[in-house]
Amino acid sequence: MIIFLAFTLFLQGTLGELVCEELPVGLCSFSIATSGKRCLLETYTSNYGTMDFQCKTSEVVAINLQEYIEADECVIACGVDRKSTGISSDSLLDAQFTTRLCSPQCYQNCPNIVDLYYNLALAEGAFLSDLCKSQRTNSRRSIAQIQSSGVALGPVAAAAGPMSAAAPSPSSPVDCAPAPI
Repeated sequence: MIIFLAFTLFLQGTLGELVCEELPVGLCSFSIATSGKRCLLETYTSNYGTMDFQCKTSEVVAINLQEYIEADECVIACGVDRKSTGISSDSLLDAQFTTRLCSPQCYQNCPNIVDLYYNLALAEGAFLSDLCKSQRTNSRRSIAQIQSSGVALGPVAAAAGPMSAAAPSPSSPVDCAPAPI
């Protein structure tokens, strides 16, 4: 039994686990560890007094996604930035961002990013699909939906809220394959 357990742990490490803290900074944001927890880019002050980035494991669990590094095509199509630190629903107030997020290239092909923003919108009392529909017809109305829902949650408040709860996914994986590790 002990030999089997030791072999299993060795094999798991050999085959490779996706651990956020081991990812390069350029692949951190919009990645999901083997544990199913989202990776988060954070800043810190180095020993030399400069601001540097580090990849950390957040407490936010991605439902039905594990060991996933978002493809560059999805980052571009959705208009997100891998170098952004933290995440907030405030980006949903930007009509240009919402237009890209709701575009067929993003919304139908990039389930990881869409799921993340779906949960951010849900934390604000809105449904991303409704925001996208109203954005196509009247972008000011979709922004008003988010603004009228109250204060925008930051990454710490949202991590303890609805983002970590199971919510129906707005889309299923279609064409957006994870980037090679």
